[in-house]
Formats: sequence, C-alpha cells, structure tokens
Amino acid sequence: HAQEPRLTEGAQMNEGELSGVLGMQGWPAVAEEAIIARDAMLAAHVDSRLHVCHVSTAGSVEILRWAKSKGWDVTAEVTPHHLLLTDQAAATYDPVYKVNPPLRTAADVDAVRAGLADGTIDAVATDHAPHPVEDKECEWAAAAFGMLGLETALSVVQHTMVDTGLLDWAGVADRMSVRPARIGRLGEHGRPLRAGEPATLVLYDPSASRVVQAQDSVSLSRNTPYAGMTLPGRVVATFLRGCCTTAVETVPA
Repeated sequence: HAQEPRLTEGAQMNEGELSGVLGMQGWPAVAEEAIIARDAMLAAHVDSRLHVCHVSTAGSVEILRWAKSKGWDVTAEVTPHHLLLTDQAAATYDPVYKVNPPLRTAADVDAVRAGLADGTIDAVATDHAPHPVEDKECEWAAAAFGMLGLETALSVVQHTMVDTGLLDWAGVADRMSVRPARIGRLGEHGRPLRAGEPATLVLYDPSASRVVQAQDSVSLSRNTPYAGMTLPGRVVATFLRGCCTTAVETVPA
C-alpha cells in the first residue's frame, strides 16, 4: 500500500474527529498522500512507471491528477468499499469495517468517485480479503485488516458510479476490464466483444437487486461489509476463453 509506516504504526481507523471520539489511534491521510507524491516523483526521475494501489483520499486524487498532468506514467486503482463506505461505520466497533487503507470521510468518497469518473483513477480493484471468523469476531484492535469484495464489486460500482450518472457501462468496462488488463499487460483480457476475440466476459443483469447476506457468500469467509444492504445488479455467468466458469441456475437462454 501507499503508506508511510512511521505515521501508521498502531493505527486503527481514519484520523479525524471520530477517531478521537472512539478512542482509536488515527491513520492520517497524509501517510498515503506523501508516499504517492514521493513515488510519483521518483518514478518520473528514473523514467519508470508507477501503479498506486487502493487510493482512498481526496488529497491522493489531487496528487495523481497533478502527476498525470505532467505526462508521467502513473496509474492508480480504487476499491469498491472506498467508493461507498465511510469512516462512520467504525462507530459500530464492528471489525468487519477494519481495512487497510481505512475507510475515509464522505468528502474522500466523493473525491475518489470523481477521480474514477474522469480517469485520474484508472481502475477498480476489489482488494478481496477473506478472513476466518476468529480474525474478525473479536475486539477491533485485535482484528485483522480486510474485507470481502469480489462478489459484490460490480454491484457496488453500479450503485456508486452508474446509478449516480458518473459512469456509463462502457466506462465501467474500461475501468474494470480494459485498463486493468493494460496495466497488468494481460493481452488476452480487456478485449472487445467481436468475432475472433477470446470470449472472456461477464454476463450481468443490472435490473436485478438483492439484499446482501453474509451466509450467501460463495467465499468460505463471511466478512462482508455490505451485509443487510440492498445492492443493484447480479452476475449471471462468467466465461474464461469461452468456458463457463460460474453460472446461476437461471441463466437466460
């Protein structure tokens, strides 16, 4: 992660008024922003490329925008949970919301959404982190960082980016397929839908909706931060090079 360890040692949640109220050690935004600025400048100095994982603050978005304006080869990603959830969730003291980097403020959520919409942030990455029950059903300070994100990723992106008018579906495909494949140099992925191309794709029903239930997860873990939320859309099937890898029982003909 982009973090200055001297500023994050022992930190439990986003640094701010709420961390003081809750009595938790804060994780300052500058711990992320300072490292992104440093690494972007160093990468430019040696004519290298830089990819930034898990952007979570408004300041980070501004630094990335500045770096890209200079023509530097910098790319970045954001997680679904940083597009939707805020540090207010920590007030429940439920460790399911403990994650690295921490959930930030509503203003930060707005900023990373805007950054993803205008291309400052290139991609969405789930940061999917399954944990056994004993790692999460304990006091906050002892709990592991991380949350489930894979099964709900596309639904969260629809909810935060498409349904809000910030991205169209072509933009979603770009941020969740085309650009990630380009960044990772995965030539067989992120390809257009046309004859002769590898049939690596997701069949998705955006008109569906569901209430997220932890026990319904395909993962062996249950640490989803979205339990009880109603999210739009449903993945109907996935294909890898023409082979169906996942399908629900009601796949349309």
